[in-house]
Amino acid sequence: MSRSKAVAILGSTGSIGRNTLEVIRGDSDMRVVALSADTNCAILAEQCREFQPRYAVMADPSRAGELRERLRTAGAATEVLAGAAELCRIACLPDVDTVMAAIVGAAGLESTLSAIRAGKKVLLANKESLVMAGDLCMDLARSTGALLIPVDSEHNAIFQCLPFCDTALGSEQTKHVKKLVLTCSGGPFLRTPAERFEAITPQLACNHPKWNMGAKISVDSATLMNKGLEVIEACYLFDMEVECVEVLIHPQSIVHSMVHFEDGSVLAQLGAPDMRIPIACALAWPERMPSGADTVNLVAEEALEFKHPDLERFPCLGLGLDAARQRGLRPAVVNAVNEVAVRAFLAGKLPFSRIAGLIESVSSKIPCGKADSLAIILEVDGIARTYANELIHKRI
Repeated sequence: MSRSKAVAILGSTGSIGRNTLEVIRGDSDMRVVALSADTNCAILAEQCREFQPRYAVMADPSRAGELRERLRTAGAATEVLAGAAELCRIACLPDVDTVMAAIVGAAGLESTLSAIRAGKKVLLANKESLVMAGDLCMDLARSTGALLIPVDSEHNAIFQCLPFCDTALGSEQTKHVKKLVLTCSGGPFLRTPAERFEAITPQLACNHPKWNMGAKISVDSATLMNKGLEVIEACYLFDMEVECVEVLIHPQSIVHSMVHFEDGSVLAQLGAPDMRIPIACALAWPERMPSGADTVNLVAEEALEFKHPDLERFPCLGLGLDAARQRGLRPAVVNAVNEVAVRAFLAGKLPFSRIAGLIESVSSKIPCGKADSLAIILEVDGIARTYANELIHKRI
């Protein structure tokens, strides 16, 4: 494939979306065709003024009028669309060859599936799509020829280390792989005594020591649930059993992941903790392009450490690993409850220390079968969210 020229960014006002535009800003060959946001009219309007996309979608229809007025005042020619159906539409535009799927959470599933169904080059920053509907996504990609390129730094690192960088190959690309290693910084509470977890505030949880990310993923990194979700994603994306995916704590966030091969070789991808690196890799693949990130100076870096995670201190990781083993609908349930729990924590309605307990409680109430269809997945997602909200309400 040649370097992508026409890009649609689903979730352009979030951290990944803004970084994607920053990388594109430095490359005159790339053209932004469509952008989208949930509610952030101000940032989306500024992006439209600069990049002049043909379409801008407000996922929240109630904010579309405000965006139209902002763009009218600025003299921008961008057409404003609204609602979830329009997100799916811009993911399928004929003249778009690359779709950055960067909508956070389950809200990004249907538009990501639409891009895969249309056979696009899909830059997958929305890990929840694979967590919730891994088999559906991968089967669909193989049937349509869509190329899925992971943007999560860990999965992008594995992608770069494999000999065949085509997720549609399934087990063929990993037939000589013994083990995948996902590294993890350990988040802001790696060395915080467990008895102090009850007093953790959203501000503390969002203060990641290495990465500059949005609130939701920052909290997931603090609980290590993010790594549990990433294990599920890796199992589907690289067709691996959970027993062959290992998590290691690596506080320096320089080695982003490793691949162990059956001959004893280990390949690792290194880089600064800067999301512009995997974004640039995914945008330009199979070529390379400047990202604007600094180059790692290993002489100046502190010593690189690796150790096993403590599942007693971080039970959310264990819950993610269990979901990866069970597969079916279990990952969708865990993801749904985690989204509700994180939202409640950020709103001051649930202590940090009770996030894992809520996930475990709801998971025990929902018998999970096969994830045979999108309708079943979305139904179970809704049931899990209802249970989670009921439990949060009863405990307040």
